[in-house]
Amino acid sequence: MGDNNSINKVPPGFRFHPTDEELVVHFLQRKAALLPCHPDVIPDLHLYPYDPWELDGKALGEGKQWYYYSRRSENRNTRNGYWKAMGMEESVVNRSSSRRVGIKKYLVFFIGEAEEGGGGVKTDWIMHEYRLSDSDSSSGTSRSSKRRGHNSKIDYSKWVICRVYERSCSTSDEEDGGMELSCLDEVFLSLDDDDEISNCH
Repeated sequence: MGDNNSINKVPPGFRFHPTDEELVVHFLQRKAALLPCHPDVIPDLHLYPYDPWELDGKALGEGKQWYYYSRRSENRNTRNGYWKAMGMEESVVNRSSSRRVGIKKYLVFFIGEAEEGGGGVKTDWIMHEYRLSDSDSSSGTSRSSKRRGHNSKIDYSKWVICRVYERSCSTSDEEDGGMELSCLDEVFLSLDDDDEISNCH
């Protein structure tokens, strides 16, 4: 997957402020099914070579948040650190059907090298990684395979959408673009002891 050097912009006068459900249903599901997304503003980005402060100009920036599609990967190392999964996930639910449509995973960026049992210095950079639930992934792959026979060997269920931002205790909701922080965000940022955090990264 190549990086997009030309980032599509949100039209003047509009803000990109999607809910978790909208990111999964209106963007990720369509991406996995090889359907066009409107507006087509979220770029494909191979995340892990980039440190979070390098996303500006590469991912879709809205306020102090960056959005992009990426492929699911266990390698979350960057040039100067790594993304560490916090070991907890949330279901993304379709409000109209009350059906789970996706899963939201939380990660925090650490500067330094990942070591067994922990390592590095925790930062205020947070990632929300959204993936489709297993049932949607398999059906989306089936539909896309029928639609694009020549691409049937590619597993499009492995796409994720990432939202990255730097949490600052001094910024107000208005300065943060009005994003509502999950209670889990606050919990993760308050954990200073690596023993309290899952060792998966």
